[in-house]
Amino acid sequence: MPNEPINVLFVCLGNICRSPMAEAVFAHTVKQKNLDDRFGTIDSAGTASYHVGETPDSRSARTCKQHGVPVNHHARRVTKSDFTKFDYVLCMDNSNLADLQEMQPSGSKATVKLFGDYDPEGETIIRDPYYGGNDGFERNFKQVTRASEGLLKSLGLI
Repeated sequence: MPNEPINVLFVCLGNICRSPMAEAVFAHTVKQKNLDDRFGTIDSAGTASYHVGETPDSRSARTCKQHGVPVNHHARRVTKSDFTKFDYVLCMDNSNLADLQEMQPSGSKATVKLFGDYDPEGETIIRDPYYGGNDGFERNFKQVTRASEGLLKSLGLI
């Protein structure tokens, strides 16, 4: 049904830098554009369980907050049921994509792809900023902001 709420899951490796930022920015963009009624669950997860239960990396959270985007998340790992619950499972890089494609049960409804595929500037890979400086987090923020708008456009919502 075309008016069913859309559920979106953002995925990176550890679920403390890129995917919680993508989740927060996308949720904020949806709210700013008064599209809350078009979405059900907006969440994020990691392909690995290194950081389960942790809050996002302080640099990721700080970057979001500096742009007025609230962050409220605890890391979790992707589960098989995510491929049934979510309409879109959007990841940050090709390694995440390969892991998700391996995990995805046959017949699941989820569209699994790179979140960067929605970036109008064509920057498809959202690189892991974990081992770098603050500029990597700022770059990620710009990328996920553009991709959030691009996703909404691809869905015909803006």
